[in-house]
Formats: sequence, C-alpha cells, structure tokens
Amino acid sequence: MNIQLRFFASVRENLGMSEQKVVLPEDVGTVGEVRAWLVARGDVWAEVLAPGRALRMAYNQQMCEPDTRISEGAEVAFFPPVTGG
Repeated sequence: MNIQLRFFASVRENLGMSEQKVVLPEDVGTVGEVRAWLVARGDVWAEVLAPGRALRMAYNQQMCEPDTRISEGAEVAFFPPVTGG
C-alpha cells in the first residue's frame, strides 16, 4: 500500500524532513502500525516516534487513534501535542 507521511513541528525538525512517500508492508494496516513500522527503522526514527513519546496522529487531515485503519493513497501525519497559554 502506498501512503504519504507528513511530519510537523519538532517531529519534522528531528527527522530532517517534512514528508515522505512510502510503500507499506502488507501487515501494516493501521496508523499505530505505521508508527511501529517507522520505529523499527531504528536510529532517529525510533527516538522521535518511540511508543512512550507524546505524539498526535492524523489520518487524511483528521485527528485519529492508533487503531484507525488506513487505505491506499492515504496521508498519515505525526506531530507533537499543542499546548496553549
């Protein structure tokens, strides 16, 4: 499955990129599985997207939960929580 990844704010800065097109393995079918697949790349990916890190995720520009199913051509985004003052 082909999807578009987007990264914002500190996630983008730490990864050194704002977007990337990827082809997912057949066993990756949710937003949470996309995150785990990226963490498995190791190095900075494992650090920035680690399971214990507070991150928000979006599927096709809508906030979502890790169990959100993805489909061909989707956009999955990762970004830090936003705090206001």
